[in-house]
Amino acid sequence: MGDRAQDPVARATGLSDAALAGDRRALARLLTAVENRTPVAEAALRRLYPLAGRAHLVGITGPPGAGKSTLVASLIAEVRRAGRSVAVIAVDPSSPITGGALLGDRVRMQAYAGDRDVFIRSMAARGHAGGLASTSGAAAAVLDAAGFDLILVETVGTGQSEVEVAATADTTVVLEAPEMGDEIQAIKAGLLEVADLVVVNKGDRPGAQRTASQLRAMLVATPPRNDAHDRPQPKRPDVLVTTASTGEGVPELLAALDAHRIGDRGGTTWSARVARAEAQVGAIIADRLRERLAAPGRSAATRDIYDAVARHELDPFAAADRLLAAMSEDGARPPGATG
Repeated sequence: MGDRAQDPVARATGLSDAALAGDRRALARLLTAVENRTPVAEAALRRLYPLAGRAHLVGITGPPGAGKSTLVASLIAEVRRAGRSVAVIAVDPSSPITGGALLGDRVRMQAYAGDRDVFIRSMAARGHAGGLASTSGAAAAVLDAAGFDLILVETVGTGQSEVEVAATADTTVVLEAPEMGDEIQAIKAGLLEVADLVVVNKGDRPGAQRTASQLRAMLVATPPRNDAHDRPQPKRPDVLVTTASTGEGVPELLAALDAHRIGDRGGTTWSARVARAEAQVGAIIADRLRERLAAPGRSAATRDIYDAVARHELDPFAAADRLLAAMSEDGARPPGATG
């Protein structure tokens, strides 16, 4: 039993089987392993990934103060009224001291803690640009395999860097607040270009309908974007108005999410999945390159190259080429070869 507890594959198998059987504690432990990038997580993902791909993955993004967390809570309530299961990945700003998440979103959604068809997980961004934790894609795959119908990924809320969510979600929802000021800034932020649905939240405030009208006019004037396969996408995102604090407009939002998924099967949804796969594989490659650079047998040579760049004796491009070439040579050597 002790050896089994130390074997990452055996531990991953046990946790995966338990999570698939509905054990929420095992599911939480799996997500902790994913967030910490442990060997157990990798073994579990190899087992679970073929079971994923059925859930609808929705990204919720937008500037701070737009009401993302309140809207997510209202969406949970609406999804549960429809008898469907929902999981939430709430990416929180990292603590500068511990690197942990602030867990604010989990506190706001605590009312659903006893519902077995609702699972809420806060994850620390840990400095990862783009508003998402670098492991959130893997976490979504675990939740997908566990059988949740809808997975909501709420981003940190830092504004212009949030466009990364579009490479992670089947459907991207961009929130805006009424009277956002400089309407052109919304376009510059890049958020509207990645939106599948645009939501003006806090619809009970003065100016909400005016903001929605401005956004519709801006979207009409914006050229249609191309998808990941360079195919034109002439259909522009719909603009909805919600008041998340009261639930007004949330049923219409859920209906729009469902319509987007059904209407875009084989089109935008597929291209989004290809983009997500590219992002996930690219992130793993980058992580593994960093691990190889820091390996005990190479760390000194790597540090020498960094020192040469710092002294301006070597430019960064040449340094990168040298490191990649050295790792390629390492990979070509037979096991046990040296020098």
